[in-house]
Amino acid sequence: MFTLLGVAVGAAYHVVSAFAQFLAPPLGGLAAAAAIVVCTLAVRLLLLPLSYYAMRGQASQARLAPQVQALRRRHAAHPERLQRELAALYRREGTGVFAGFLPLLLQLPFLSVVYALFRSGTIAGRPNSLLGHHLLGASLGSHWLSGPGPLSAQGAVFLGLFALLAVAAWLAARVARKITAQPGPAQPAPPGGAVGWLARALPYATLVIAAIMPLAAGLYLLTTTLWAAAERALLAPRVRRHVRPQSRSA
Repeated sequence: MFTLLGVAVGAAYHVVSAFAQFLAPPLGGLAAAAAIVVCTLAVRLLLLPLSYYAMRGQASQARLAPQVQALRRRHAAHPERLQRELAALYRREGTGVFAGFLPLLLQLPFLSVVYALFRSGTIAGRPNSLLGHHLLGASLGSHWLSGPGPLSAQGAVFLGLFALLAVAAWLAARVARKITAQPGPAQPAPPGGAVGWLARALPYATLVIAAIMPLAAGLYLLTTTLWAAAERALLAPRVRRHVRPQSRSA
C-alpha cells in the first residue's frame, strides 16, 4: 500500500493505536472508541481557523442572497453578463460561492482515512489490531446491515448512534439557520439562498453516511457534528460582528 492514502492510513493507525494504549488503563474496552473521539477533536481543532472563515462566508452569502436574486432577475436573458455581475459582487464583498464549505471539503480525506482504517485487515503488512476493538459489544469495523443485522445487539448500537447523530444534526442545523438568517427591519428573515439551505441540510447527510460506513466512521461523524454545533454557537456572535450590514443597493 504505497499510495498517499496508504501512507495516511498507516500514520492514522499508529496515532489511534497509541491513544488507545494510553487510554486503556482508565477506559478498558472503550479505549479505541475514545481514541477516535480524541483524534477527531484534534482534527477539528486544527481546522478551527478555516471553520471560522467558512462561517463568515456562509453569513456573507446569506446577506448577499437578495442582491444575487435581483441580479439573476435583471440579467436572466444574458447569462454571460450575469456571471460577470455575480463575480464582481463576490469580489467586491470578499467572498465566493463556495466560501462556506472549505472545512467540509477538507474533512473528506480524514473521513476516507477512518473508513479505510477500519476496512483493512492488514496495515503496513501487519494485522489490523483495531478491528478487535468494540463499542458496547459492536465491533468498530462492523456495518449496520452486516453480520447479525439491524435487529441485533449490534444493530441497537447503530440505532443509538443514529439517534445521537439526528440530535447533533438538528443542533448544527439550528445554529446554521441563525447564522445565515439576515432579518431586515420589520420583515421576516430570508432563507439565505442555496448556501443557507445547504448549511442547514448537510448535517443530516451524516445519517445516510453512517448507515453505510463502519461504526468507527459513524463515531467520527457524531463527534465532528457535535463539535460543529458547539463551534458555530460559540463563534456566531463574532461572525455577526464581522459581517457588514446588507447594502440597500442591488
